[in-house]
Amino acid sequence: MLIGQLAERTGTSERLLRYYERVGLLASGRRANGYRDYDPAAERTVRQIRALLAAGLSTSLIRQVLPCGLADGSLRPCPGVLDKLRAQLGRLDRRAEELDEARQTLRRAIATTEQVE
Repeated sequence: MLIGQLAERTGTSERLLRYYERVGLLASGRRANGYRDYDPAAERTVRQIRALLAAGLSTSLIRQVLPCGLADGSLRPCPGVLDKLRAQLGRLDRRAEELDEARQTLRRAIATTEQVE
């Protein structure tokens, strides 16, 4: 499938698809005319990449996680990957706590301001 087709099917820009290929997350062959040619599994790969990016993983970690992916979108155990995913979850948990504290501070500031009015 051509890059435009893959972009349309996944809702991902061609520019991002070329970036994913450049950083080693996605592979393509080349047609005789030099156009990129993606196999049908590329659609699933792009969806996995997007989901992992949304989870806050770096492209370097995604490169390690992708080979652990199964067709149903789940992951099989891969050496070292589980520890890295747990570490990312810990970072997200800490960030969620920081955001919760910021939200509470903002709520208090709003409540105080409303009392003055």
